[in-house]
Amino acid sequence: MASNPKTATADAQFKKTQRDQDGKKAMAEYEARGIAIRAQTEKLRALRMARDAELAVEAAASPGTKKAAKKPAKPKPTISAFHRDREGSRNR
Repeated sequence: MASNPKTATADAQFKKTQRDQDGKKAMAEYEARGIAIRAQTEKLRALRMARDAELAVEAAASPGTKKAAKKPAKPKPTISAFHRDREGSRNR
């Protein structure tokens, strides 16, 4: 490719300059993408907080529409309770 040492040095310097320029360009794109993502996140956060505040105002304005209280969960039957119930119901 390059038989002359001066040409080889010039080629190496050119490639290094190209890599530096490509790196700067890639870094600028990366930073711009990060700025755009942070801006979008902030916008969505503001919208969510506004929605939550509106829902809180609506809930405070209409106290008659409370959610039904959850019924307490039934305890799961145990094997010993199953056998105890089974023995009591035997026909003797």
